[in-house]
Amino acid sequence: MSIHKTLDSTFRPALTSIEICAGAGGQALGLERAGFEHIALVEYEKWSCTTLRQNRPNWNVIEGDVREFSTKDHSDVDLLAGGVPCPPFSVAGHRLGQDDERDLFPEALRLVGEAEPRAVMLENVRGLLAPKFEDYRQQIKDRLRFLGYPDPQWRLLNASDFGVPQLRPRAILVAIREDAGEFTWPEPMQTSAPTVGEALAYLMAAGGWTGAMEWATRANTVAPTLVGGSHKHGGPDLGPTRAREAWLKLGVNGSTLAEEPPGPDFDGIPRLTVQMAAVIQGFPAEWKIAGRKTAAYRQVGNAFPPPVAEAVGRAIYDAIATQYSVELVTSAD
Repeated sequence: MSIHKTLDSTFRPALTSIEICAGAGGQALGLERAGFEHIALVEYEKWSCTTLRQNRPNWNVIEGDVREFSTKDHSDVDLLAGGVPCPPFSVAGHRLGQDDERDLFPEALRLVGEAEPRAVMLENVRGLLAPKFEDYRQQIKDRLRFLGYPDPQWRLLNASDFGVPQLRPRAILVAIREDAGEFTWPEPMQTSAPTVGEALAYLMAAGGWTGAMEWATRANTVAPTLVGGSHKHGGPDLGPTRAREAWLKLGVNGSTLAEEPPGPDFDGIPRLTVQMAAVIQGFPAEWKIAGRKTAAYRQVGNAFPPPVAEAVGRAIYDAIATQYSVELVTSAD
């Protein structure tokens, strides 16, 4: 059979990735669904590493500071991805940008130069796209161009456009190496994202609460953006006053998180469990978050929704796979 006939829509070469600041695995799970095999996942927080290992024992989880990580033992990688810390650019912080010691964009760029991946994908909060950081974004793009990525692109994507029951706008940077294919941003889904009630009805009813279905009917919009808090600040609640007010309109008490879903005799305004918050973030219900409530919720609240990572990952995959197809056809000829 001619190789030309085998390179149809079912041809999916194995592509590899390295991920930094992997957190609870939202981006990693999405990229796995998109067709990437993870060579390494680098994460500093102990509980996040436990979460990654217990859900995917086969993943190579490297627990440590990304500043001390090198890709020299992980050659020929297709994608370098990561969700670098957001406090330097978040409206909830001091927005110090590159002057914040937690800014890890320089480390990400160091690793890009070292590994020379075929593609780069980095995500952060919407605040990074503010005019205040225009010069810094340009510096990042200029550095990527110098490293061989001619058209780095920033884009704001809303999680709700990709089936996540939450707004969650995120700033995404994608850069494709000059010898790879052409990248096209994914289009929003044609169908609406599920409402909070649709997403959580079965979990709210899991403890026998007879009012779960009535509650779900009233929780008839997508959720506001979950706020997870940083390593030093923030507890197991759904964010500041404005966020809690938005949750209250959905029939959720956002002052704390619950250990269990409401019981049969529950009367009042329910709270979310960590598992419920994870579903709102786009994780499958079976994804287990390690640690006690505060540590677990921080992982969830800071995660990159897997469906968004999958959508962007598939677009990157298609761009790179085009290169592989051309190489195989050329070699066959």
